[in-house]
Amino acid sequence: MLARVWSCTTVGIDGVFVHVEADLGVGLPSFSIVGLPDAAVRESRERVLAAIRNCGFEFPSRRITINLAPAHVRKEGARFDLPIAAAILLASGQIPRGAPIEEGVLTGELALDGGVRPARGILAILAAARREGRGPVWIPRANRAEARALPDVPIVAIGSLAALRGDEEVEARVAAMAREASDDDSELDPPAANAAGAAPSEPDLGDVRGQALARRALEIAAAGGHNVLLVGPPGAGKTMLARRLPGILPPLSGEEAIEVATIHSVAGRLAPGAPLVRTPPFRSPHHTISDAGLVGGGRGPLPGEASLAHRGVLFLDEMPEFKRNVLEALRQPLEEGIITIARVGAAVRFPAAFALIGAMNPCPCGHHGDRRRECRCGEELIERYWSKISGPILDRIDLVLEVPALPVDQMLAREAGEPSSRVRDRVLAARARALLRGGPARNAAASTADLERWSPLGASERGLLGHAVERFGLSARGVLRVRRVARTIADLAASEPVRGEHLREAHLQ
Repeated sequence: MLARVWSCTTVGIDGVFVHVEADLGVGLPSFSIVGLPDAAVRESRERVLAAIRNCGFEFPSRRITINLAPAHVRKEGARFDLPIAAAILLASGQIPRGAPIEEGVLTGELALDGGVRPARGILAILAAARREGRGPVWIPRANRAEARALPDVPIVAIGSLAALRGDEEVEARVAAMAREASDDDSELDPPAANAAGAAPSEPDLGDVRGQALARRALEIAAAGGHNVLLVGPPGAGKTMLARRLPGILPPLSGEEAIEVATIHSVAGRLAPGAPLVRTPPFRSPHHTISDAGLVGGGRGPLPGEASLAHRGVLFLDEMPEFKRNVLEALRQPLEEGIITIARVGAAVRFPAAFALIGAMNPCPCGHHGDRRRECRCGEELIERYWSKISGPILDRIDLVLEVPALPVDQMLAREAGEPSSRVRDRVLAARARALLRGGPARNAAASTADLERWSPLGASERGLLGHAVERFGLSARGVLRVRRVARTIADLAASEPVRGEHLREAHLQ
């Protein structure tokens, strides 16, 4: 007796369909799973056996073989519990042939009492079902709110294995849930605060006293998607500034919000029942993080902090304290906006287009250049401290900015600074101008050809840039960096050509 059902696994953030075949053969009772399963999949034998018995079904006393095809794709996690149990019940005749689950896609972990626990990567599975035209997708009830982010994919959210009985009640539920899924787009219409950008709980730039140059740098970074390095003594407000960057970034579009939610779902970081958030993510890993934790990895592999910051901000506080190999792993995402993790037989790609905000002290003690406190570090020690960040990484940071300690009068000032909402309006206008030119929305992603096509420099501007190259020894990447930042400054000033004052400000930032 043979039965087949569909399930789905994830490779990177893409769903890959898996055929779950159950064969009930003659021989001594046994239960084996083949098809490149990991330890969690092999352990499903005990969960499936207990769940079937505790839901009132009879576990077949046969030689049971479960095949997960294609065999070359590694199957990981407990998400195959539900489809394995369904295939066994179909093969043993306890669920009638022609039941809705035969054409659907099933995923979910089983508890010993037959309850269906939430699974990772639901959005990736639904996206694959939409792409291939499969459905309905049978998912754990706890993942229902997450699944509504893709309202055009019919789902059946169940809480127990007992719900798989192929009776009229279940068939009616399939049809009802399909209609409900197609009509309900509530998750694509989040609360007004998210739709407008930063939620009321987001830190506001108006809380920052003084630091006019740093505030200006954040505005430029938000408008052009540029990377920033903040250098200043302890207590100058570097972390405070960085945490306010998401509040002035443009809100995520519907597709971007789904993309970000999919990454978090695959990583198991999406809270059950959480709405689809339009605010760009902010990730701030500790400096003890490993390279796999930052850029992704593991046997899966799973997304790292860089991918969790996709479409948002990756903040590295005390940047020189990060291991050298961890920082060097950021070269590809900073250049290309993706991370490629090679494994035997396959390479997994994760999106990682983020704005990098680094913060560091000017020296190990933190007081180099501070008029109020004497620096105890020698020149050799300071040079060694800065060398922890390699030239190629610094070359990929568009804005390197000094954040001095605040004077007492600014620290105790009563008047608030300009609020995030007003700055965000200028950022949105600048991004709109970039899109009208036909180039990338983020000027930080513009190539030299893009800039020559849409923002050619005049003779005087070329002379000014050439003088900067000769005087300061700018590399080709440095020239491109200055031109990108100048293009963003011009967009903020509503200027179509890039003028000399824009180039001068870009070089000073």
